[in-house]
Amino acid sequence: MSANNFFVYGSLSEGLVHFSKIKDFVIRSQPGQVLGQAFRLKVGFPTLVDQGADIVPGHLLWLKPSEILLTFLDQFHGVNPEDPQKSLYFRVEKTVVTETESHRAQVYVLNPAKLPKEAQYIEGGDWKKSLKTNPALPEKLTERQKTYVVRLGTCSGRDIVPIDLGLYRELMKLELIVDKGRRLALSKLGHEVLKYLT
Repeated sequence: MSANNFFVYGSLSEGLVHFSKIKDFVIRSQPGQVLGQAFRLKVGFPTLVDQGADIVPGHLLWLKPSEILLTFLDQFHGVNPEDPQKSLYFRVEKTVVTETESHRAQVYVLNPAKLPKEAQYIEGGDWKKSLKTNPALPEKLTERQKTYVVRLGTCSGRDIVPIDLGLYRELMKLELIVDKGRRLALSKLGHEVLKYLT
C-alpha cells in the first residue's frame, strides 16, 4: 500500500528549501530513484515528467497519515481535483527503487502540457548534479535582492516599495520585477522565486 509513501525530489528533498514544510510528518526516509525525465525550470529547481527512462534521484518518504499534509502537497503542486487535466501536476503511483528493494509510492509529475518552453532537459535525470554545477536562482540571489523580492511580494496592492537604481537594474536583468510606470511589481518568475524565499 503506497497511500503514505511519497517519492520527493527537488525543493522538497531533505536539505533543500521546502523540506521544512513536510519534515514533521516524515517517519522514515531513504534515497531512491524513479524512471522519467527531469527538466530544470527557469527558477532553477527541477521538475519530473512521467515519460522517458532516465534515472531520476530523490527520496522515498514514509509519512504519517494526514489529510492536512495531503491537501497541502496537492495545493503546493497545483493539483486540480475538479478538472485534473488543468492541473499543473498529477499525483501518480510509480515504482521507486532503493538500494535494496523497490516500493510503490506516490509522486508528483508535471502535466506535460504545462512544461514551459524554456525548461531545460537534464541529461540522464540527475538533477542533484545539475544543481551542484548551477544552483537554483533563489540560491544565487544576494541577501539584498532576496529582501527586496520578499518585500515587494508581500506588500499590498498600491504600496510603493522604494528601490535604488543599482538594485533595480539587477532585478530587471534577472527578470524578477516589472516596471508598471509608477510602481514595481514581481514578474511571473519573481513570484516563482518568492515561493522559495518564504
